[in-house]
Amino acid sequence: MERGDEMSPRCRRRGAPVKPACSHQDEPSPAGNHQQGNAENLIKSNGRVEVDDVISKKLQLKRKAEFLKHDLMRQFGCQVNDVMDSLIEESANLEPPPVSPVFSPQLSDKEKSKLGQFRPPHSQGKQFISRRSLLDELFEVNHIRTIYHMFIALLILFILSTLVVDFIDEGRLVLDFDLLVYAFGQFPLVICTWICMFLSVLVVPYALFHLWSKNQAGSDGPPRLYSLIFGSVFLLYQALGLGFLPTYVVVINSFPPASCFIIILEQIRLMMKAHSFVRENVPKVLSWAENKACPGPVVPQVSQYLYFLFAPTLIYRDKYPRNPVIRWSYVATKFLQILGCLFYAYYVFVRLCIPQFRSVSMQLFDLRTMVLCVFNSILPGVLILFLGFFAFLHCWLNAFAEMLQFADRMFYKDWWNSTSFANYYRTWNVVVHDWLYYYVYRDFLW
Repeated sequence: MERGDEMSPRCRRRGAPVKPACSHQDEPSPAGNHQQGNAENLIKSNGRVEVDDVISKKLQLKRKAEFLKHDLMRQFGCQVNDVMDSLIEESANLEPPPVSPVFSPQLSDKEKSKLGQFRPPHSQGKQFISRRSLLDELFEVNHIRTIYHMFIALLILFILSTLVVDFIDEGRLVLDFDLLVYAFGQFPLVICTWICMFLSVLVVPYALFHLWSKNQAGSDGPPRLYSLIFGSVFLLYQALGLGFLPTYVVVINSFPPASCFIIILEQIRLMMKAHSFVRENVPKVLSWAENKACPGPVVPQVSQYLYFLFAPTLIYRDKYPRNPVIRWSYVATKFLQILGCLFYAYYVFVRLCIPQFRSVSMQLFDLRTMVLCVFNSILPGVLILFLGFFAFLHCWLNAFAEMLQFADRMFYKDWWNSTSFANYYRTWNVVVHDWLYYYVYRDFLW
């Protein structure tokens, strides 16, 4: 039994599989497993760190590229603007050097004689080129168009506020627009007055100029007496036909504010256009009378004068740059914007002005009341200024320019960037500024 017992472990040892001596080296020990796990974790963590580092570098490069792009585009835009301005200035005729200011050194006798003989040629003046309005270009930028959408949202709030207040006070929706009906009262009489003014401007200045130019062509020398007579008749027409009579109609009939404003604006506009037509064409006839290079003086056609009366400019030219087509959708959009500005002004008066001044009218007017009225009127006044600028100088003039295919749309400049009142008054209404510069400032200087 003992032998059998001794043999049984041997048999068990023989039956068991024999492992090689080096088998303990292939099995990972706990220490080896720990080191291998640390290495794998280190690789993973290093990979994550490297990926995060690459992403951060990419973001930095992207920001740097965007900054460089913005900087380069800004520099490129400034350089392009400078080049275009220089080309326009070089293409235009050089204007004569300005006279020295009041506090300049005393002029010599020779300089005074030169200054006395100075006469600006009629060919020098405003140069019309094909260009778009500034707001049309700015509204193509989404960030700038957001401001336009904000004004539309404010108009919707004004409308909702007015409707809710009227519904609570009256128990119904009030949609009579009595303020607009009052402001544009006696409108048929306004139309009749405008038609009379327009027909007189179409006939009288052109007929006087045509007769005067024929008189210049039929005489050997310049007849100063006839020039004095025709000039006096023209000035008398300007004073009585366009100055006194429309004002008399407005005062006698007690036109409401908006109707009165229409007549006064058209009165001033037609006077300025008639002066520009005569001022631009008289030097041509005088130059022909001195040289007589052609058989007769060049007199503008009636169609050219008629086009000028409707064109959105106060500087007369025989020809203007024209666009090839008329975008009627653009015209309809501008007239709809004018209508929107009209209702916008109505709601500004109804919600911000009338309640304030209704309460003031019941109080004793003193210094405190005046100060409160002034400061309470600042916000609606600024809104009305913006609406008037946008409705007239942008929408109205662009609508007529599009219908007449008038290509030079620079009716205003970036007056919102002005840093002085002098720059503001030169840029907010370029149409009137050009007339004042060429026919008042330069002519009085001459």
